[in-house]
Amino acid sequence: MKKKILVLCTGNSCRSQIAEGYLRFFAADKAEIYSAGIETHGVNPKAIEVMKHDGIDISAHTSNHVNEYSPISFDYLITVCDNAQENCPYFPSQAIRLHYNFPDPAKATGNNQEVWQNFVAVRNMIKSYSQQFVFKYLK
Repeated sequence: MKKKILVLCTGNSCRSQIAEGYLRFFAADKAEIYSAGIETHGVNPKAIEVMKHDGIDISAHTSNHVNEYSPISFDYLITVCDNAQENCPYFPSQAIRLHYNFPDPAKATGNNQEVWQNFVAVRNMIKSYSQQFVFKYLK
């Protein structure tokens, strides 16, 4: 049976979208991957672009509210920012909760190149985390 994984962030705009993309890629058919936010901000165009540069298409992803998934019994709940971890609603499942506070690339400042480099750096951190997660939990 496929594992069900929810990646949760504040706005389901960048970090959780990137994690969903990589988890789907690395887990292949071993898991069903969802992402959500405690708010919805829409998928950040730069997140779509930075993933495209690594060969992953998340352009069809949608920004979803965590309440949409309350009926699903998740095996894993991964929070990718402190705000989501602190404000995550109760899920009536036995999900294993994991947390990693990735920097928010949407809050990067500077010129276009500096902002882009921030998106790439965060993407690479999430890619590594996702790959390690799949290796550790979805053998």
